[in-house]
Amino acid sequence: MFRRLTAGAALLAAALGLAGPASAAEAPLRDLADARGIYLGTAVTGGRLTGGYADTAAAQFGSVTPGNEMKWGSVEPVRGQFSWTGADRVVDFAEAHGQEVRGHTLVWHSQLPSWVENGTWTPDALRAVMTDHVTTEVGRYKGRVDHWDVVNEPLNEDGTLRRSVFGATLGESYIADAFRAARAADPAARLYVNDYSTDGLGAKSDGMYALVERLLAQGVPIDGVGFQAHLILGQVPSTLEANLRRFAELGVDVAITELDVRMTLPATDAKLAQQKADYAAVTRACLAVTRCAGLTVWGFTDSDSWIPDFFPGQGAATPYDESLNPKPAYAGIAEALGPVTPPGPAGCAAAYAVQSQWGGGFTGQVTVRNTGTAPLTGWKVTWEYPAGQRVTQAWNAGVTQTGTTVTATHLAYNGTVPAGGSTVFGFNASWTGANPPPPTLTCS
Repeated sequence: MFRRLTAGAALLAAALGLAGPASAAEAPLRDLADARGIYLGTAVTGGRLTGGYADTAAAQFGSVTPGNEMKWGSVEPVRGQFSWTGADRVVDFAEAHGQEVRGHTLVWHSQLPSWVENGTWTPDALRAVMTDHVTTEVGRYKGRVDHWDVVNEPLNEDGTLRRSVFGATLGESYIADAFRAARAADPAARLYVNDYSTDGLGAKSDGMYALVERLLAQGVPIDGVGFQAHLILGQVPSTLEANLRRFAELGVDVAITELDVRMTLPATDAKLAQQKADYAAVTRACLAVTRCAGLTVWGFTDSDSWIPDFFPGQGAATPYDESLNPKPAYAGIAEALGPVTPPGPAGCAAAYAVQSQWGGGFTGQVTVRNTGTAPLTGWKVTWEYPAGQRVTQAWNAGVTQTGTTVTATHLAYNGTVPAGGSTVFGFNASWTGANPPPPTLTCS
């Protein structure tokens, strides 16, 4: 894999007297993100990777996503005839500038060539065509693409399976088939399902959550869930962080994959200030979730944004204006990413809540929060039940009970909690007579 330059590499360059930012406030976004343990990426148009556009993309972003160059209609417009020029241009650019690549996208209902979308398919024939396409494309870029959006936008707004040519012909099984083909073609790449309108809690995100649960139960090699986050000014979902966290607690990575924040034109100072706050809020939500791998803006300049063509009268959705000048949104991202607080002590606090209760039983939830300024590495929560309650089942923690003492410890995937971040675990328990909460919880 080709990885982004680390913050340490930037410091080394400064020590050697090479050109670089004069202060932390002027550090490129990619370095600020790297110092926080995530990537900051952008979608690009391969044909524009020259001049100031290329210079900005290379300097500021540690990951690139081909906007269109890897989609099925671009790479295989005729069955069995592949065109790699555009995709190669983006991958070569990333390698030349120490950037990761997010492959987008292998199986999608849109931008399909006519021979796929309008073909007359038996299930076996379509499955073979799809897996052959996935195998060929992933295999070509084996070791060169870090993340793949394997299946894109598989769900309807109500969380049910979209009736695309794939969904209608193969049912939900096409998703598992695509992931298995991608894993076989490049075992090292991280494989994602990606969709829009799943950013906050709701019917569509619930449908995605249930889909990921089913895929994991089937042993499908899914590594992550992408949240597109094509947002409207002032409408960042209040449940974004909680939603990202619940997916992470399934044991998969999460990522913001296509972020933009559109507004009704013309842009004003007040609108740009709100957009700055929105970009910062999304960045902070990612940072607060341990398994959030990174954040990608869907085009970094307004001159390369899809919004005006699809939403007449709206635009100005990206961190740079059409002349490649950074907007307040750029500062919002930078301020959310840094400067990094110097290492300090970790802190641990736990909060207990009863989610639901019935005769003789209840479901509880404990939130573990890092109240310190350094990552919390490993945690344990203990409490004493005052009325003889007994834990019968638990998830997202290893829970044991001896007498009235309950001990919960982290699992492999949620043991590290970033400063200011949190994780949750749940359990079912029995009670008789009364169900008072434990008077205190000890978190260490």
